Amino acid sequence: MGRTPIGDEPESEFGIKVQPRQSDPHPIGGPSPYTPDKFRPLPPPPAPPRPYHTSMKKWFPWLVPTIVTANIVIFIIVMYINNCPANSDDKCVGEASLGRFAFQSTHENPLLGPSAATSVNYMLLNIGALEVKKVVQEHQAWRLVSCMWLHAGAFHVLANMLSLLFVGIRLEQEFGFVRVGLLYVISGIGGSLLSSLFVRNTISVGASGALFGLLGAMLSELLVNWTIYENKLESLLSLLLIILINMAVGILPHVDNFAHLGGFITGFLLGFVLLIRPQFGYINKKKAPGYIITSSKSKYKAYQCVFSIVSVILLTVGFAVGLVLLLGGVDGNDHCSWCHYLSCVPTPLWTCEARCTSSQYENQLNLTCMQNHKSKFYMLDGGISPSQIQKLCAELCH
Repeated sequence: MGRTPIGDEPESEFGIKVQPRQSDPHPIGGPSPYTPDKFRPLPPPPAPPRPYHTSMKKWFPWLVPTIVTANIVIFIIVMYINNCPANSDDKCVGEASLGRFAFQSTHENPLLGPSAATSVNYMLLNIGALEVKKVVQEHQAWRLVSCMWLHAGAFHVLANMLSLLFVGIRLEQEFGFVRVGLLYVISGIGGSLLSSLFVRNTISVGASGALFGLLGAMLSELLVNWTIYENKLESLLSLLLIILINMAVGILPHVDNFAHLGGFITGFLLGFVLLIRPQFGYINKKKAPGYIITSSKSKYKAYQCVFSIVSVILLTVGFAVGLVLLLGGVDGNDHCSWCHYLSCVPTPLWTCEARCTSSQYENQLNLTCMQNHKSKFYMLDGGISPSQIQKLCAELCH
């Protein structure tokens, strides 16, 4: 066979014509357009896979809005059951426009919500508020969970739900609904557990423990994923400032700061476990088929693994010990004389202990709370000690 003339179709040695690929580029000095296919260079390989941290997907946040909606719906149901016009002798707030959904008087509930005690019974307590006696003596441990879905008033639920949207949406977008859901519920239980060990004389409701758990998880997420963040110090200081401001609110009277602290500690430890990210430069080999990955980087750094293991151990031990102490009827205040300052710090502007004026006639005791001016008569079967009077005063004022 001779040289193939320019302009004629090339033939193989079997006499089969080979058509050139019209889409192939023909740079100067490159291969001839008449080179048979079996001698053409292979096309360049696609770009190598990106490191894990640059390709993390954003989740669509649906769980946090669902939780917010559920809390609002439950609050509306509570107000329907409360039925202030039918169960209260005082004038209800918004009775003309809200009907049975009207709020208790601001003297009884300044948060604009249901009554802690109606003529029927303790309404919030009946539908799931946290009360130590019910948990210990009647084995109603489910109240550790149910109390985080109840709120004392419209201002209470509004503040908590706005905070949840602000913090929770960002976390769900980054880590998905499963991790955020576990964080929310477990942190809420942790807050209820610590609260029940120290708050013995009043009922407790609210999602604050779960919310502080999300804040704690944001802090631990920043620490455990420290190497992949930019502006680390600025982010850390901003987050610490937000946490300190929220913690400072807890030293006010009638605020359950033990629930805040318990939720924060639980969420902080859970963040090391649930919100850990692969280190910078890690490439998932399952997402890079056909490539030889020469990087020797493991998925997680050694310090990340240490944080996770230690956190799991502390969480397991903490919950186990807390439940044993609670169900055993242990009062945390008997073993920690200064711990009550974590929940309320007395100042010239307010007092942390409930104060009441009392008068007694035969077997009838009358108490009037000096903070909210509520009065109540108690029938006595026998004598009553000062500590029992203080306990009744605390219930009346709270």
